[in-house]
Amino acid sequence: MGKTITNCAEAAQELKKRVDKARNVVFFGGAGVSTASGIPDFRSPDGLYYQKFDYPPETMLSHSFYVTHTKEFFDFYRSRMIALDAKPCQAHKKLAELEAEGKVGAVVTQNIDGLHQLAGSKRVWELHGSVHRNICRKCGAVYSAEWVLQTTGVPRCPKCGGEVKPDVVLYEEGLDERVIDGAVRAIASADLLIIGGTSLVVYPAAGLVRYFRGNEIVICNLQPTSQDKSADLVLACDIAKAFDW
Repeated sequence: MGKTITNCAEAAQELKKRVDKARNVVFFGGAGVSTASGIPDFRSPDGLYYQKFDYPPETMLSHSFYVTHTKEFFDFYRSRMIALDAKPCQAHKKLAELEAEGKVGAVVTQNIDGLHQLAGSKRVWELHGSVHRNICRKCGAVYSAEWVLQTTGVPRCPKCGGEVKPDVVLYEEGLDERVIDGAVRAIASADLLIIGGTSLVVYPAAGLVRYFRGNEIVICNLQPTSQDKSADLVLACDIAKAFDW
């Protein structure tokens, strides 16, 4: 196991040093990047798992619940999964800046909020899809998150009347093979992999880090992860502050 840093200012300095030395950085991120922007995650004390709903959140976000309780699914989806008021945090902004400078080759994210793109990142592999794409199951027309929020009940396509389904990966659904392939190629080509805001417990997404063949792994997460022992550097601090340089 490499060095562990808990002081945020020191963590930012060390992360900058590692990024400056690297040729191709890839960032693999999870819910902690979004919580820095005020979006609740699932597992933290104030996350969705600890709020009171008629059904457990993982049930309401499953494919079977979507099929059998479609209206209830969309009620939850509109109220809890779309956060259009959220703004990119410092981590989102710095990663976009580093991509523009040619340092960051890609962002691989488990988040569905589109904040990396809003910050300016172009090469983003969204493992679990995005709330900003909602697709008619009949004609394939694509609708925005704003459009979905303006609907009630089960959203229907104005063009053909088909049901509009969010382009997000629900429990019981598989990941998009094209996205997996792109993420694997990005991770395999990096010489520095930064893993941030994820405890690496959600599979199969977390398993993609095993494709890394580069020189250094940096993990930035407030809580310990299962991969800390194999990391070259562990930053146990707020991810937005770790990217504040």
